[in-house]
Amino acid sequence: MSKLTDKLESLASRLSEDEQKTLLEYAEFMVSRSTHVSDAVSETPLDIQRPQDESVVAAMQRLSKTYPMLNMDDLLHEASGLMSQHVMQGRAALEVIDELQVLFERHYHSYCGEATD
Repeated sequence: MSKLTDKLESLASRLSEDEQKTLLEYAEFMVSRSTHVSDAVSETPLDIQRPQDESVVAAMQRLSKTYPMLNMDDLLHEASGLMSQHVMQGRAALEVIDELQVLFERHYHSYCGEATD
């Protein structure tokens, strides 16, 4: 075991059961918000079918799940622009969803280091 693991184990053993649970919950919280933790994420898009009558928000959720390897921060600016065109300017949901799909595909190809046309 590493020194860190030994130290954590030593400290945790001195806590009550409730305090140990709190420590574990805190550690899980820290992991959930960490940008350094990488869970095993698919490097290829997942096959999540586009349902009929999909809303723009649902499409964003589906595409985010379809492309879990992409950094959403990189996409957010462009995607929010498309979403606001739908909400604020009344642009058709189908058009916006089609463009969102193209946006995600483009970012995926960029992620893979592929040239896009």
